[in-house]
Amino acid sequence: MDGFQFSHVTVSIQKKHILDDISFELKPGTITALIGHNGAGKSTIMKTILGLQEKDEGAISLNGVGQEEDFIQFKQQLAYIPEEPFLLSELTAMQHFQLYGESYQIDTENLKEKIAMYASELEITDKLDEYPESLSKGMRQKVQTICALLPDVSLLLVDEPFMGLDVYGSDFLEKILKLKKQENTAILLTSHQLDRIKGFADHYIMLQQGKVVNIGYMEDFDVLKRRFD
Repeated sequence: MDGFQFSHVTVSIQKKHILDDISFELKPGTITALIGHNGAGKSTIMKTILGLQEKDEGAISLNGVGQEEDFIQFKQQLAYIPEEPFLLSELTAMQHFQLYGESYQIDTENLKEKIAMYASELEITDKLDEYPESLSKGMRQKVQTICALLPDVSLLLVDEPFMGLDVYGSDFLEKILKLKKQENTAILLTSHQLDRIKGFADHYIMLQQGKVVNIGYMEDFDVLKRRFD
């Protein structure tokens, strides 16, 4: 089965439901925005998909591959841009890109072309041999973003994609997300910049206190309600 399924997932921390029986699907070639206030469960959904947060109940699958049944095959079909960059201190920017290339078995020439293109567009060509500690937060975010964009995956998870990026970098990332969509990637993102994502997201899933309160077309999204209405 093509696409991504998140079916009846419940997540509890210290016996409190953080996600309460949440279900949704993502079709190839669509961009879906997770919308909600802080604490609504957006990042928990991301972490649960990645296997970083254990679920109590439910099932998660991507193109018919179950997360629990074959986690490695499941994980190789997705990539992730976190809100905060997570880079290894002992690797340069280029070595991070090479590590991703090996992990996703990207052809060497294809990898070189992608690195050159992304590094040029995001203006970090002169930073490729530097280590994370010598990079600004914005530069580290650009390195992390490139890592996730290198592989051709079925599902791209993006947590606050424009956080830490300058205006030019944000515009370029939006363009790339639209291109990934055209290449049939399903994209799930979170963002507080609702005016921006309304311009290119197809659907939204609105969360409130760990529950889905509405799902619809992004063009029909009106306003985020007060947290405890």
